[in-house]
Amino acid sequence: MVHQHGDHSEIPHKHRVDRPGAWLPADHRVHREWLGRQIDLVDKHGEKELIPVLREFKELIESNPRIYMYFTEMWDEIPSKPPYQNDPTGKSQIRNYHHMLQVLNYVFGRAPEWTDAAASVGMVGVPMAAIFDYAMGTPSGHAAFLDPDVNRMLKKILNEWGKYLKVCSNLTLNTSPESAEVLGDHRAGWFGEVGYKDLMEVANAPNKTSFEFQDMYICEPSEKHFGFKSWDDFFTRKIKDSARPVVSPDDDNVVANACESKVFNVCRDAKLRDKFWIKGQPYSVVDMLGNDPLSKQFAGATVYQAFLSALSYHRWHAPVSGRVKRCFVRDGTYFSEPLFESSADGGDIDTGGISVAQGYLSALATRAIIFIEADNPAIGLMAFIGIGMDEVSTCEITVTEGQHVKKGDEIGMFHFGGSSFCLLLRKGVKVRGFPEPGRKENVPVRSRLAVVEP
Repeated sequence: MVHQHGDHSEIPHKHRVDRPGAWLPADHRVHREWLGRQIDLVDKHGEKELIPVLREFKELIESNPRIYMYFTEMWDEIPSKPPYQNDPTGKSQIRNYHHMLQVLNYVFGRAPEWTDAAASVGMVGVPMAAIFDYAMGTPSGHAAFLDPDVNRMLKKILNEWGKYLKVCSNLTLNTSPESAEVLGDHRAGWFGEVGYKDLMEVANAPNKTSFEFQDMYICEPSEKHFGFKSWDDFFTRKIKDSARPVVSPDDDNVVANACESKVFNVCRDAKLRDKFWIKGQPYSVVDMLGNDPLSKQFAGATVYQAFLSALSYHRWHAPVSGRVKRCFVRDGTYFSEPLFESSADGGDIDTGGISVAQGYLSALATRAIIFIEADNPAIGLMAFIGIGMDEVSTCEITVTEGQHVKKGDEIGMFHFGGSSFCLLLRKGVKVRGFPEPGRKENVPVRSRLAVVEP
């Protein structure tokens, strides 16, 4: 059995997609089969009245000629050939924006659940990304998901879904299960046999421990769903200090890992401005830092980027001790991916999509930016960026400007969806020891990330 976070060697090459963080299954058949099931249920029950925020989305599409063109053409530009026109069971895929809205209407009354498929076991943790997957890679989809009006609308939609994930009521007048129901021990539950096993394998792998869930996370093991009242409550669960102690708390030369994550890239001498949209995805520091005046201090910066697993821990922790100089959330895109190869000339769509475009997303996606003036003068001003990928409509900062934080203190969190983060150290900071890209396990949060030479 191939698990979402494990060895993908058993997946046939033509069905394998590199998806950092495992937000969508590595076996593309699982993704397509999940979507096919949702489409089948929608088609079987007929057209339903759209929830208010999706009615607003429909009105935007139909009242704005530019957006109407995008959302009409993006579906027409998906090739009419395998694997695009059908899922593995022969069901048709989404082919127009009316159908898209009906599928969104159905999905938005549910929280992300585990899904069993014949070829693999996976979790479709970002349902909107699954729905838009093919369309995002078309020329019109590329234009649509960069459009400011579209992104403002998507933010509204995601915020409404986020409300459902945070509370027991839902968007469809209590006709759908509570968001916490996907946490059960049933086949599609996060605490089911497969879900629980994978959760704990990912949590235990970095330090080769054998913790149970209640040993790793703050919870109520005797209560239903370990005491979590909603999907968001579970997703933003807190970790125990004993499971993830702060590295060298009295040594300011040791930089702690800000998020439980797998290394994506380490870049030295990043430019202030660069062409982040080209295939190499070079970092563009000014864009990453939201054009903040402080960004000019980071010319030639060292950039460390890593991605968070769908199965892991989603709170952020201070990498150094120091004072928060500035912090803010920069609105950006939600489903934009770089259009390296156009499908308009008959080429295939890149189904890796957003998950392999993390350098690009660091400059465009909705992101939280926190500047910290480190107590250690050898570090000085540094920056943390929490990057929302796909459905992350909420990057929540939990510190305030002027606040002093100790290394390892909580500074914020992600709410649902895929996610990545960057640390930026200014040119001249002598830092060594970053983990190398390609490491299989996560780097534990609050563990040693790098060392600065005085």
